[in-house]
Amino acid sequence: MPQTRDTVKEFDFNAKDFERVRAMIYKRAGIALADSKQEMVYSRLARRLRATGINSFVRYLDDLEAGRLGAEWEAFTNALTTNLTSFFREAHHFPLLAEHIKHKRGEQLNLWCSASSTGEEPYSIAITACEAFNTLTPPVHIIATDIDTNVLNTAANGVYPIERIEKMPMEQQRRFFLRGKGDKAGLVRVRPELRQLITFRQLNLLEDDWAIRGPFDAIFCRNVMIYFDKATQRKILSRFVPLMRSDALLFAGHSENFLYVSDSLKLRGKTVYELDAAHRSAGAKAPQRA
Repeated sequence: MPQTRDTVKEFDFNAKDFERVRAMIYKRAGIALADSKQEMVYSRLARRLRATGINSFVRYLDDLEAGRLGAEWEAFTNALTTNLTSFFREAHHFPLLAEHIKHKRGEQLNLWCSASSTGEEPYSIAITACEAFNTLTPPVHIIATDIDTNVLNTAANGVYPIERIEKMPMEQQRRFFLRGKGDKAGLVRVRPELRQLITFRQLNLLEDDWAIRGPFDAIFCRNVMIYFDKATQRKILSRFVPLMRSDALLFAGHSENFLYVSDSLKLRGKTVYELDAAHRSAGAKAPQRA
């Protein structure tokens, strides 16, 4: 059947090219792309070909692997990273976090959001901490990491369309966000006190050396593991365990089950885990700045 004008692609992209991309992103970021993602990969990487002025996927991938494209590896990874998030997504986690940290009054608390995306999740954590301690300066430090540098820049700026917060109670909107005026109308910015609670940092969970230190009172790793195969999931979880305080909580996504890939954790509540008895007794104790 001949291709119509609507189906002709700008660049040739076949199954062999797709398999090559799959191998490269798996090695680089641990992301296991499903067979059904070929069209998505074409669409996202076609933009990189236009940006670099390259007219062939084969040449683009050759130049990338040969190191001839400078910082393009970062753009390649960013293009294939999915960043779906919202404020207070999976809302049942936040009351449990509030109760957990309220019991630790008088301590400096360290929390880690390991896939911060555009910032809605770490800011939701920060809001929860402020409400739990009834102050804009709670004894909490949040480290928020992501592999995608583009979304980290958005997160650090803390500026969002006002529609992003419309489902939040009006009291939260007033207390934690500043509304834009003039040419900024229709935008909101997270209050500076909230931003000061968070350190944003680029981090690839596949790296051999994570540039962060525990111990953490809670780790959010939600809707991340679904992109990894079981071996990668097991490796990452095994590295979380030594970074967790003995009573720390690990928050997972709604479709993730860590019990099948780790014997160090037990279920505390709906998609919330804690260390099992053996690992609780050996939990991280020495306080360090993340």
